[in-house]
Amino acid sequence: MVDILERDSAVIGHSGAIKLHGPEGFEGMRAAGRLAAEILDALVPHVVPGITTQEIDDIVFRMMRDAGGVPATLGYRGYTKSCCTSINHVVCHGIPGDRVLKDGDIVNIDVTPILNGWHGDTSRMYLVGNVPVKAKRLVQVTYECLMRGLEQARPGNHLGDISHAIQSHAEAHRYSVVRDFCGHGLGRNFHEAPEVIHAGRPGTGPELKPGMFFTVEPMINIGKPACKVLDDGWTAVTRDRSLSAQFEHSIGITETGCEIFTKSPKGYDAPPYL
Repeated sequence: MVDILERDSAVIGHSGAIKLHGPEGFEGMRAAGRLAAEILDALVPHVVPGITTQEIDDIVFRMMRDAGGVPATLGYRGYTKSCCTSINHVVCHGIPGDRVLKDGDIVNIDVTPILNGWHGDTSRMYLVGNVPVKAKRLVQVTYECLMRGLEQARPGNHLGDISHAIQSHAEAHRYSVVRDFCGHGLGRNFHEAPEVIHAGRPGTGPELKPGMFFTVEPMINIGKPACKVLDDGWTAVTRDRSLSAQFEHSIGITETGCEIFTKSPKGYDAPPYL
């Protein structure tokens, strides 16, 4: 890594001081991100009709523990599980439990292991059994939104360039972008500056600089963008009960572009995985 700024330096963005990390941070995030991606890879053969979301959570917990990590979500602000499982019209933060996955479901699984103090945050969509074409198409376009956003993640660009690329692609397919939740900075902390909004105007927001770490995690709905949080205080759903999909990567800005810390070692970045 050439000329990466020292970890303790920072720039000021619209949501506070944005840390700029050095080589130590990149090494830490690579390891944490790889573990997160390996966990999602390992789930592929298990996400089938008949499994419960609690059984998925149990696999996630065991894999993190066996690798020497801990789940960032477990105990976070009262959350009691090791991952989030968001099914069909659940936008994000679905809580694992006794819900059984059924043929035709789509589910987002979001994991964040802490490994040696660094957070690897990522999520992917899984197709459960025979999934309708309209749901498959939503999942595919959502992945394309993520990758189009990441194409704009390079020094000299702004967060708004990422947002605009995501929004433009989603709306070109007549989908909507959720505004109620966003990506975030991370590193040794689970959540920090900047906030990464997934809809916006190019050239706006903080300028991207080498050493910034953050997630890009667009949530795309077939229907309208409005969401509501259920009485459990976590589960966010679409107000019109339309299908929603999400993909998430953790990245670091380099001198020439971005490094994706959570890329799948097996190439399972988007379904179909097998």
